[in-house]
Amino acid sequence: MSSAETAVRVRLSRRGVVRGLVLALAAAPGLSACSGGFQPLYGPTASGVGLQERLAQLDVAAIPGRVGQRIRNELIFQASGGGELAPPTHRLEVSITESVVSTLVKPDGDALGQTYTLQANFKLIEIKNKKVVLTGTSYGRAGFERFQSIYSNVRARDDAENRAARTVADDLKTRVGIYLSNQA
Repeated sequence: MSSAETAVRVRLSRRGVVRGLVLALAAAPGLSACSGGFQPLYGPTASGVGLQERLAQLDVAAIPGRVGQRIRNELIFQASGGGELAPPTHRLEVSITESVVSTLVKPDGDALGQTYTLQANFKLIEIKNKKVVLTGTSYGRAGFERFQSIYSNVRARDDAENRAARTVADDLKTRVGIYLSNQA
């Protein structure tokens, strides 16, 4: 194949890409006007109230254990921003399961690292009629290294638990937020 043929093929493929982009941009306004289009999560909800105000009406039930308390505190702070909560319209109940798996195991059986895994089963209950409106499971994982010092091991695991709890709390806030933003 000559260099002239190669240049023609490259030019043709660039034209195809440009045409595809032009068609996509031309179709974009029509697609955004669809009745089931996208809406921003933190924009006005279906009822016209802002999502942050709807989240402030969320009652988060107590979750047992240090990690459970960490998740609950994170959810309350994200819902209220540290301010006052409004009278609740929904209640979030969460139960957690924790596990630690050793990774990087040496031939003598010592683990050089571990992974902390957190599973949170949740249900969102409408307080007015005590109806479960949303259920699901959220997961958080965080790895940490093992050291000779006992204090370092405890601190590393606590940090991993905190990271996993933050991940679960963020996921729960997003999932509950999506539900609340679509409710009138």
